[in-house]
Amino acid sequence: MTSAPVKPSATDDASGVVRPSRAEAEDAVRVLIRWAGDNPIREGLEETPSRVVRSYEEFYAGYQQDPVEILRTTFEETEGYDEMVVLKDIPFESHCEHHMVPVIGKAYVAYLPNKRVVGISKLVRVVEAYAKRLQIQEKMTAQIANAINDTLHPKGVAVVVQGEHQCMTTRGVHKPGVSMVTSTMLGAFRDDASTRREFLAIIGK
Repeated sequence: MTSAPVKPSATDDASGVVRPSRAEAEDAVRVLIRWAGDNPIREGLEETPSRVVRSYEEFYAGYQQDPVEILRTTFEETEGYDEMVVLKDIPFESHCEHHMVPVIGKAYVAYLPNKRVVGISKLVRVVEAYAKRLQIQEKMTAQIANAINDTLHPKGVAVVVQGEHQCMTTRGVHKPGVSMVTSTMLGAFRDDASTRREFLAIIGK
């Protein structure tokens, strides 16, 4: 059973990249199955291309989300609150852009309000928007911090990300249990050592 040739899609996403059609994506999965040494039309694999493409819609949903738009709605009624706002243990699932295998971990996000605050669910959604893309952890950490800083204009932003990379636990050096920690400190968190220490103490780092 041979699939019919498919015309390339002309639909562009926000990055300007021409996205293939769903049928093209499914055909690409069939090619990979054949390359791995199996038969994509045998019973157990016949529906796999469709399932893989649907899973990719979840894995890479961040490309369809705008972190700046997520953060636009803020609140001024804070009764003068100007202390640290910290979210701990935000779970995330991402994919390494070098091998396209999972990176699983937690993010810790803090900011010092400058008259305005944002709903805490928005901070979680910003983490998700950047995690649900092909990533390297260093870039993801900086992207989260910069989006919050550039949109909310707080007195400071701190982001720490801890992740376990399947590209080194299930392949390559095969070292399970190793985690990577990255951080970005902006504003008061970078300039004031006591503020930075307070944040790290709160998150237990």
